[in-house]
Amino acid sequence: MRYHRSRHTTSHNVDAFEARLLHALNESGLMLLMSIGHRTGLYETLAGQTPMTSLELAERAGLDERYVREWLGGMVVGGIVEIDPDSQRYWLPDAHASLLTDSGPFNLAVYSQFFGLLGAVEDDIVHCFREGGGVPYSRYPRFHEIMASDSAQTVLPALFDNILPLSPGLIERLESGIRVLDCACGRGRALLMMAERFPASRFTGYDLSEEAIAWGQARATETGLDNLRFEVRDLSDFDTTAKPEAFELITTFDGIHDQAKPLNLLRGIRRSLSPDGVYIAQDIHASSHHHQDRDHPLGTLLYAVSVTHCMTVSLAQGGEGLGTMWGRERALEYFHKAGFSDVQVHQLEHDVQNDYFVCRP
Repeated sequence: MRYHRSRHTTSHNVDAFEARLLHALNESGLMLLMSIGHRTGLYETLAGQTPMTSLELAERAGLDERYVREWLGGMVVGGIVEIDPDSQRYWLPDAHASLLTDSGPFNLAVYSQFFGLLGAVEDDIVHCFREGGGVPYSRYPRFHEIMASDSAQTVLPALFDNILPLSPGLIERLESGIRVLDCACGRGRALLMMAERFPASRFTGYDLSEEAIAWGQARATETGLDNLRFEVRDLSDFDTTAKPEAFELITTFDGIHDQAKPLNLLRGIRRSLSPDGVYIAQDIHASSHHHQDRDHPLGTLLYAVSVTHCMTVSLAQGGEGLGTMWGRERALEYFHKAGFSDVQVHQLEHDVQNDYFVCRP
């Protein structure tokens, strides 16, 4: 790969933009290497250990030394791993390990996996740019696995102490026994936690993915949760097929913006909710206006995710293609159109990525 700087790009603005792009290219490469390190267990193997050679690291991780050595080169140049040039030994500083392994509050290496996953459909996306249409869920074999890892860091740790208490008295109602539905539940990890914590309540999970539903049902069976059931279900006609007033609590966790017919789903949720029920929706924190997202800490990444996944999978179903960054303003508009008269918006301190909407009939 060669990079040639033009003789004519001499102005300050061009130089600054050029530096920014070179930095972005390097950081993009770092993300790909980071994903490999996460998936192969190299960060976990390095964490908390004394410096070791590439051969020692490869042997401990059960990996090929030549690949490990080249990966370490990228980690050193990228400022992730340190090296002693004389002994050729490498180590992962504790401060870095706390953000790249499960030893700290957030494992940011989890999110690096999106680059390889979404980059694999680039040819499909380019085709859609030219011909329209979308890329189906079947082209994303690891998506639910990665999203489950994401949820494990944003939703699950905060579920009982922060999210459910957004609706006063809800914890007590769950302890007494109510009917709960999670739409677009994915692998259903939130449902699994709630079903175990609140045995008097009954829980149901709907999702379009057979793989995700099978995973959730298998875990429910293994743990003996007879108050939880999963069902493969297309929710694009939920506005007419939903059973009226069937649930006291309905949740969606990042479940609306990639639906084929998001307003139909929301109307079905409203239809399914009992008069004293509550709907809690977690969805992406953003504005519905491009210029207002310039300072969003994850804005560019989330638009990339939208173009290469959330928007396109909806379009592949002949859907609306709402997209990841549909934004708070449009979300509020959709909740009200669906029939919710009382909608409150919350942000949680630990989660810069999402808004939490508490909706009542």
